[in-house]
Amino acid sequence: MDRRTLLAGLSAFSAAMALGPRSPFAQANLKPVRIGVGLKAMGPSVINLLIGEVLGYNAAEGLTVKPMALGGNSNVQVATDRGDVDIGIGVPSYALPIMAKGEYGQAVYFYQYTYPYKWDVAVKPGSKTASYTDLKGLNIGVSDFGGTEYPVTRNILKNMGIDPDRDVKWTAVGNGVQAGIALQRGAIDALAYYDTGFGVIDGAGIALAMLPRPANLPMIGGQFLMALRPRLTADRAMLVGFGRSTAKASTFLLADPAAGARAFLKMYPETAPRGSTEEQGVKAVLEAISRRIKLYQPPYPDVKMGAINPAELTAEAALNGFDVKDVSQYYTNDLIAEIDDFDAEKIRASAKSYTG
Repeated sequence: MDRRTLLAGLSAFSAAMALGPRSPFAQANLKPVRIGVGLKAMGPSVINLLIGEVLGYNAAEGLTVKPMALGGNSNVQVATDRGDVDIGIGVPSYALPIMAKGEYGQAVYFYQYTYPYKWDVAVKPGSKTASYTDLKGLNIGVSDFGGTEYPVTRNILKNMGIDPDRDVKWTAVGNGVQAGIALQRGAIDALAYYDTGFGVIDGAGIALAMLPRPANLPMIGGQFLMALRPRLTADRAMLVGFGRSTAKASTFLLADPAAGARAFLKMYPETAPRGSTEEQGVKAVLEAISRRIKLYQPPYPDVKMGAINPAELTAEAALNGFDVKDVSQYYTNDLIAEIDDFDAEKIRASAKSYTG
């Protein structure tokens, strides 16, 4: 990390700490766990990391979670490396270049909470742009250059023989509805974004036409929970506990997304549209997460929820030309069996009967 990146991370961490706990559901005598998230504000994209607090899954593990929006993936990496958060969201598109330089710290991925593939490119309905190959020479919008859609879409274009630096123009257009309006008004020719971001745009009534995904799309871009290697031993129970809470929450959401949305709004009522009814608020969350919840389960046969496939990391490194010889030091599946040791049917039944 250079000094500017480090200072940015420390500034974001301090700001998040100043906000204090976001959840009113913490109980006494529970171990606080600081979770670093690369968002500017908490939103439905990380719903399966959050609702374990209100559903009692964290408390069952002796934990109370303190989610912290740190503003970007680089800030989360810095905070994790410094020990300023206990668990951070790990993103390979950010970590792999550091690994290739031999400058990566001791953070280890231990649970995959979202699997590939979650990005798309949209155009206005009726656009002459009909495929990814038609993007050559066009202006592609992204939420910002720190967003995951930027490096991932660059990789896909590069894999298709399109130079992402010379053959297209990139423009940062902001998040959510703001990004949709930029496309709608013609400020950009196409919008590269991720599933929950498109869900917000859909919910605002802005029409989109998704370009068909290229054939043989690489399985890249999963997102992970990470912690410092020494914590795998020293804080194993805490890591397993939060991983299990996340797995339970993912199972809950898959069983009844609307129930999960209601639980989320109990924690973050301010994320509902201003002046909306409860039903409208739930609908808004569902529109945001409808694509994402499908990615909680592994896209591989006979694989437990949360298990990490190292081929994803290897493929993403190769796609970028990064020399990462051994990815085994950056991840572990040693906690997965313990994390998935719960009664999934009981969780599904509780989702179906949940009233909020």
